[in-house]
This record gives sequence, structure tokens and C-alpha cells, in this order.
Amino acid sequence: MTEQELIKKLREGDEQAFRELYARHSREVFGFAYHLTHSATDAEDILQETFLRLWTGREQLPDIQHAGNYIFMIARNKTVDYLRKVSRQQQLINQVWSNMSAPLAGKPEEADELLDAKEYQRLVNEALAQLSSQKQEVYRLSRQQGLSHEEIAAQLGLSKSRVKNLLVEILKHIRFFLARHSVLMAVLFQLLSEVRP
Repeated sequence: MTEQELIKKLREGDEQAFRELYARHSREVFGFAYHLTHSATDAEDILQETFLRLWTGREQLPDIQHAGNYIFMIARNKTVDYLRKVSRQQQLINQVWSNMSAPLAGKPEEADELLDAKEYQRLVNEALAQLSSQKQEVYRLSRQQGLSHEEIAAQLGLSKSRVKNLLVEILKHIRFFLARHSVLMAVLFQLLSEVRP
């Protein structure tokens, strides 16, 4: 069956046509998204959103000669949306970190912001102090030195999966600790944790 025929059937709500288009083009979409995001999870999300968009918009589909090109266009738009979102989150994080490390000088409202940042850092340190020395070291290597799970594992003589599990436990502990003091700080910590794996 030609792609044009598949699109015609899809427009009529034919699920088999949809499955066939997915089978033909899902690998290409996933590969494209993975190449740009460097994340299998995010690439999978973009893949699902692409075909969800194809299915939910099926009745408005134009006459298409090459379904692959149309699907790729949806995938490209979804990927661009994802990259814009990540970029906005990264800008927010950069702003937070610069606030946290800026010198205490300038206008009174800037001093207030810095004190909030200092309070945030103090609470994170307090939460870390409750953890074992191994967990503190894993956190320091990951979040302060920016080492990957593999690099931390090699440095500490642990398996990569053990490092990953430790980080999950550490971040959960810090998040709960912060939530007892400030919901906003806990949300901020969650955001920072997600974007800086």
C-alpha cells in the first residue's frame, strides 16, 4: 500500500493504517530526536507525541504524497519545542546559580535574593550532613564537579547502577528535607535535579 493510500485510510480513522505508518517511520523519528536530545527517554517522548499528533489531527490531514516527510516535520517541531523548553530551564538554573554565588553587594533587594539563595544552600548542606560520607562524596562528585555516573563509579570503585541508585536516594532525601522548610525550595531543587542528571 502506498503512503498516499495509508494517509487516506488514516484520515478515515483506520487504526491499521496508523500502525503501518508507525512501523515504517518510528525508528527514523526516534533516531532524529535522540540525535538532538542525547536522551532515549526524551526521544521516546517526542516519538509518542509525534504520532499522537498525527492520530489526533488525522481528520484535518492534507493530501500528502510522502507521509514520511509530513511525520518528520511534526517530529522536528516537537523536538524544537523540547529544546526551547530545556533552554529556558537552563537559563533559569544559570540565573539561580549566579544568584547563589554572587558577592553580597548592591541594592537591598539583591541582598534579599542572595540571602534566600544562601538559605537554600545552607539547607542543602544541612540535609547532606545527615547522610553517610559515601553519599556526600557521590553528591559532591555529581553535582559540584559534574562527573558522570561512570566517572563516579570508577573513582569510588562502585558499579554504575549503584551510583545511580545512591543519587536517587540522595536527591529524594534532600528534596524531602527542603520540603519541610519551603515548598518553593523543594520545587527548585527538583528542577535543578532533573536538568542536571
